[in-house]
Amino acid sequence: MRLSRPHSLTRRARLIAGATGLAAAAALALPAAATAQPAPKTFSATELNQTAASVRTADVGGTAWYVDTASGKVVVTADSTVSKAEIAKLRSEAGVNADALVVKRTPGKFSKLIAGGEAITTGGARCSLGFNVQDSAGTKFALTAGHCTNIGSSWSIGTTAGSSFPGDDYGIIRHSDPGAADGRVYLYNGSYQEIDGAADATVGQSVQRSGSTTGLHGGTVTGLNATVNYGADGIVSGLIQTNVCAEPGDSGGALFSGSTALGLTSGGSGNCSSGGTTFYQPVTEALSVYGVSII
Repeated sequence: MRLSRPHSLTRRARLIAGATGLAAAAALALPAAATAQPAPKTFSATELNQTAASVRTADVGGTAWYVDTASGKVVVTADSTVSKAEIAKLRSEAGVNADALVVKRTPGKFSKLIAGGEAITTGGARCSLGFNVQDSAGTKFALTAGHCTNIGSSWSIGTTAGSSFPGDDYGIIRHSDPGAADGRVYLYNGSYQEIDGAADATVGQSVQRSGSTTGLHGGTVTGLNATVNYGADGIVSGLIQTNVCAEPGDSGGALFSGSTALGLTSGGSGNCSSGGTTFYQPVTEALSVYGVSII
């Protein structure tokens, strides 16, 4: 039913009043001025190194860490055994630098990668050969992980001539049959990769790992100068961190990029079904300590 004309002014007034009310409501609904947020704190190189040292002091098994200069943070990787309370302990130990910590989770448990089986063996334990090398006299040796050479002096390929673990993770075995020392890396597909030298790894570098348990797998370098706490087995520093998978028995195996030797498999977490995080002893350090070169 239409409104009668005498009420038109009243209706108009109501409409105007309603519109005014909406405008007032709209004005009230305007967002408040954004509150200024403090800029995130930046940390000096000294503070980052102090933070990394605090993680070591906290001594939480199942953690690994490195200083990421690109982000200005200390990246901590915690395996599945690390509790929330232990992560809180890391932050507490870091004190005023707690915000410099970035904690990431990885599945499984950090451990040395060693198992019973074949490949290079000693006393029923199995590891993987890293790179064949020689000294200035032409004597042939094999480089592998130190936690491998620590457990036996007599190997299927020769005799332990040196070992360093924990702290570092490299060892050297003198070949009993020098003629068997091949300078290449086996790719587990019937072919080999020639290795013509060694270098330090770089973050973001594409790499491959060869090991006697899982064969050949690839991935990327995610961190350098990493430290990993293997719990009762000790702490190892100066490692290459990657997202390449590995499993027990792959220890000591070769990490390389093209024809360049980079590292020796130390340990990690996860497996080659679900993936994981792995750590490698830089091969350049072992070459320098033992005075040898890639064959």
